[in-house]
Amino acid sequence: MKTIFLLVAVVMCSLLTHAQLKTTVICPPFNVDVLEGTVNQLFTYSSLGDVEKKFPCFESATPETNGSTCGGVFFMDKDIYFFTERNYIEIGEHYKGKISLPLLGAVRGSLFNVLGNPSIKDVSWDAYQTKYGILILYFNKVGNIYKLQMSNRNAATLKLCE
Repeated sequence: MKTIFLLVAVVMCSLLTHAQLKTTVICPPFNVDVLEGTVNQLFTYSSLGDVEKKFPCFESATPETNGSTCGGVFFMDKDIYFFTERNYIEIGEHYKGKISLPLLGAVRGSLFNVLGNPSIKDVSWDAYQTKYGILILYFNKVGNIYKLQMSNRNAATLKLCE
């Protein structure tokens, strides 16, 4: 009887000890290529599953529906968002990964040599036609870029999330 009790106690202790061990999810560094419209070779039209597989350290994910929601994979701590349902990627001012062109913080008038003239202009943003679709740059009150969005859609079919 003591042997059975001791055996059960040892098994329970080993299960409890094993349950406390958790692995840390390691994410590869983010590398944005603005001219190609990719992040680590993931395109703006990549699926929710593809993004979750490539970057398992995501903070939240919203399932895709039929286009009526803003489904995607979100990395709030890294300030990068994959809106997979609406086919665009958003990079915010606190993004710390690599970026092919130093756009974040750049002055509005300094982009002509790299991007040419914007195809659409507004007071707070400029949209550039690219080979993959559209690049939208948002400017703060002093005229510096604080956010960019890349999409494989054009300006007429692009539907952004709030």
